[in-house]
Amino acid sequence: MSETLAPTLADTASAPDLASRPHALPRVQHAQPYSSRSIRSFVLRQGHMSPAQRRHLDEMMPRIGLPYRPAPLELDAAFGRDAPKILEIGFGMGETTARIAAARPDIDYLGIEVHSPGVGALCKLIEEGGLANLRIIQHDAVEVLRDMIGDGALAGVHIFFPDPWRKARHHKRRLIQPDFIELVARKLAPGAYLHCATDWENYAEWMLGALSASSLENTASGFAPRPPYRPLTKFENRGLRLGHGVWDLIFKRKPPVAHKELS
Repeated sequence: MSETLAPTLADTASAPDLASRPHALPRVQHAQPYSSRSIRSFVLRQGHMSPAQRRHLDEMMPRIGLPYRPAPLELDAAFGRDAPKILEIGFGMGETTARIAAARPDIDYLGIEVHSPGVGALCKLIEEGGLANLRIIQHDAVEVLRDMIGDGALAGVHIFFPDPWRKARHHKRRLIQPDFIELVARKLAPGAYLHCATDWENYAEWMLGALSASSLENTASGFAPRPPYRPLTKFENRGLRLGHGVWDLIFKRKPPVAHKELS
C-alpha cells in the first residue's frame, strides 16, 4: 500500500534560492547500468564502535534487521502490517531517521546503511524510542533496490547528505546518476516522491540537473524548501549559523496518464 506523501510548497519553510540564478544546469555524466561491479551507494571506511553500539547491534538486528537476499522482499510481512513504506538510503548515525519515524508512526520506514557504528546507533534509538515502524538492512542500497524492492512498492525515498565526491575526477562516483534515478523511479508508486538533501552547492546543482532530466517531476520550481518532516541536525544548524547553505530537492513519480476509451 502507498499514498502520495510528497509535501506541497504551502507546507514548507524557506530555502536557499539557487534555482533563480541565471546559470545553466550542470552536465551530468551517464553512469553504466548497475551491476555488482558498478557504482555503490557507499565507501567503506573504518569507524569506531562504542560498546553500547555493538551491544545494541548484536541484540537488535536479529529482531529488526532484514538480511539482504537477491529475491523480492514482502514489505508488509516485514513490518507486520499494511502501511505506506518509505526507504532511506544512507542514514548515517540514524538520529534523523529515528526522529522522522517517531513523528509518523502511521508510516513504515526501511533504513539502509552499511557502516556498523551507524547501524548500532540507530538500533539503540529504536529500542529507546520503542519504534515499531523501523527496519534496517545493512547492505549496499543499489543492490537492495535492484533485487529486493518491488516496482511501485514505495511511497517515498529519502537520500539525505550523500557523499558529494568533491573532486571533479570523482564525480562519476556520486550516487545521484541518471541510471540510479531511474532505478529509484521504478520503485516509487505513482505520486510517490524522492527527497534528496545536500549541503554541497555543486552537488545540489548536479542533483537538480540529473533529476530535471529524468522521468520524475519536480514539486518546486527549482530547489524545494525544507519540508517540516525533515528535522535539522546539530551539524546542519551549526552550518546554517555560519551562513552555509542546505538544498532540498523533492521530485515525484508522475501519475499514469488516463486514456479515454473510444466509443
